[in-house]
Amino acid sequence: MSLKVGDVITFERTFTAEDVELFTKVSGDEGLHHVTPDEQGRLVVQGLLSATLPTKIGGDNNVLARTMNFEFFMPVFTGDTIRCEAIIDQYEKQDNNRTAISASFKCTNQKDKQVLGGNFAGVIL
Repeated sequence: MSLKVGDVITFERTFTAEDVELFTKVSGDEGLHHVTPDEQGRLVVQGLLSATLPTKIGGDNNVLARTMNFEFFMPVFTGDTIRCEAIIDQYEKQDNNRTAISASFKCTNQKDKQVLGGNFAGVIL
């Protein structure tokens, strides 16, 4: 698929307790809110785990990231379904057989509340 400026790419996933447990082991982020359920039985999803949504969009399009900026607006909990929408802001062939790419993204939960926003830039080899 060839991308162009203005294209919108989406990805959605529901985070589980197993996701948080695996990410806790890999990252070492063992904050109590990640390992102790709240009164509703939910764990808080690590911020960088929720940030894997836009990184998946980049990975699906073979982006070698150079910069990534994240702004976290509210917590994501296990059981939340998060939808990430990325908009291609730049897609430009370069002389070195690479393509420069940048995108901005917005992630919202099942209640249509923004939980994460930001942008990334890099190259496609």
